[in-house]
Amino acid sequence: MGGAPYTKKQELHISDPRINERIRVPEVRLVGPNGEQVGVVPTDDALRLAGEADLDLVEVAPNAKPPVCKLMDFGKFKYEAAVKARESRKNQTNTVLKEVRFRLKIDTHDYETKTGHARRFLGAGDKVKAIIQFRGREQQRPELGIRLLEKFAEDVAEVGIVESAPRIDGRNMVMVIGPVKTKAEAKAENRRAQKEQSRGRGKKQRVDTDGPSEEMNQSLGDNLSDEAKAKLEQAKGSEA
Repeated sequence: MGGAPYTKKQELHISDPRINERIRVPEVRLVGPNGEQVGVVPTDDALRLAGEADLDLVEVAPNAKPPVCKLMDFGKFKYEAAVKARESRKNQTNTVLKEVRFRLKIDTHDYETKTGHARRFLGAGDKVKAIIQFRGREQQRPELGIRLLEKFAEDVAEVGIVESAPRIDGRNMVMVIGPVKTKAEAKAENRRAQKEQSRGRGKKQRVDTDGPSEEMNQSLGDNLSDEAKAKLEQAKGSEA
């Protein structure tokens, strides 16, 4: 859109740079649409050039002396900026805090199951908050909770590191373990593994049909009857 056609109907935000008639300084340092340096010119002349080129005059460095302005299609600029922002948000990887809860007197099978869940969470790039829930007099034995959480930290050390040491939180004891790999790294590794699996499934084992081995010929000959063997020898003799 050019400087003149830009109307008030188009939404402008406080964070947007000043454009066209909103630029009220007497002169600006003008930059052309392709980045060429025009130099310091009166603002009225810069606005005239913008109108002639069907572009907008956009203030890109308001704190400079004089302010730096560029000739550009401001509508296109805002659209491209919005697209980039959407792509950035889409590619952004947010770490999630997963919870794994234990009882102080937990059986081996339950402990191994919850530890397996934690390994999977950490391997996917998420954090794990391990919580021990104390009951009754168990609150008087916090050292037992510390031992259990330390064992848990050792068992997931391959994929996680302790970010927050065990601490009392009301009737619970909590510890936070962060992933060794970031979520982005975990996703990239998972994609590579899936590609390898796809390539592996696409390969078919080739059956060797170059020719029968001597052992196979011998085996076939052993299964022939005497009459068939005689006919075979007769056929070989006639070919010779």
